[in-house]
Amino acid sequence: MISVMGWDIGGANTKAVFVRTKNGQVIEFRIIIRYFPIWKEPEKLVDVLSMLKEKVSGSVKLDGVGLTMTAELSDAYQTKREGVNHILACAAQAFDGLPIFVLDVSAALRSIEDARSEPLSVAAANWAATGWLVGRLIKTCVIVDVGSTTTSIIPVIDGRVLAAGENDLEKLTVGELVYTGSLRTNVAAIVSSVPLRDCTVPVASELFAQSADIHLILGNITEKEYIGETVDGREKTRDRALARLARIVCADIEMLTEKEIVKITKYVYNKQIKQIAEGLNQVYSRVRSLTTEKIPVVVTGLGKDFLGRAAAKCLRVDEIIDLSKLIPNDVFKASPAAGVALIAASKFERRIVEWKL
Repeated sequence: MISVMGWDIGGANTKAVFVRTKNGQVIEFRIIIRYFPIWKEPEKLVDVLSMLKEKVSGSVKLDGVGLTMTAELSDAYQTKREGVNHILACAAQAFDGLPIFVLDVSAALRSIEDARSEPLSVAAANWAATGWLVGRLIKTCVIVDVGSTTTSIIPVIDGRVLAAGENDLEKLTVGELVYTGSLRTNVAAIVSSVPLRDCTVPVASELFAQSADIHLILGNITEKEYIGETVDGREKTRDRALARLARIVCADIEMLTEKEIVKITKYVYNKQIKQIAEGLNQVYSRVRSLTTEKIPVVVTGLGKDFLGRAAAKCLRVDEIIDLSKLIPNDVFKASPAAGVALIAASKFERRIVEWKL
């Protein structure tokens, strides 16, 4: 049997999975997600990694670790090179004595030394892990992975990820990265104005409310799923979220009715769906030009239903598939971590590891 952990070290959330495999099949899987805003206390990353490793793997002797990251973009670091090197140093300390493999943008595993020598090849490569994972199940598709902060749109043809962009800048340009997510997006980055009392009102360019408030008000997420901090430090309740939304037009809950605030909320929600749909349309159209096969859209991530599926429905796609219907155990909540875990397990088993459904 092989026991490995896969890590997706993000700027706001760190996700880890434990996978045990045998004869090319997954026989055990555990997941843990921890909100850790690395820009506040980057020096505590070693402690966070060590604690999560202990919680999810316990006393099991690990054969190795696979990891990917997006935290290098955090403004805790001056450059991505600095961020990659700090994250790798923390991983080497937390996983001392274990083989550590770092995912690059071609979904290949590299040593820490190789990753340090070419930091941009491993920066923000987590989409490659998701593409590899889904490509084992559906040979040709477009994946929409809606996380807390961003949405990755990943083209897969004949089981291979065929991304047009390799880094975040390139991906933003071609629609493969949409900087909008289910929890942490500033509402002022989704809309510049909203309808109110038969007028169009510009919104304040302040961090008064975030996408988690939108989705809590509309029932798309629960209070428990509101991971992280509120922008005002107050409670994660619907009433508090309504108060935060009122502020985006420089008002409050005494100036606006609940009905008016909910109307604003629904408007912002629809605009966020369109943001993702625009990126998806760019990628889907490109894939359509490269193959005559049926091209389903596979949705994953926390926002897979209320944002990913909703965006796909705006377009004429062949089919919409929920990743959670293909793979059990809440893998959709941490697709990149699960993907890099299976890539690492496949390296040890010397064959492609598959899910035993």
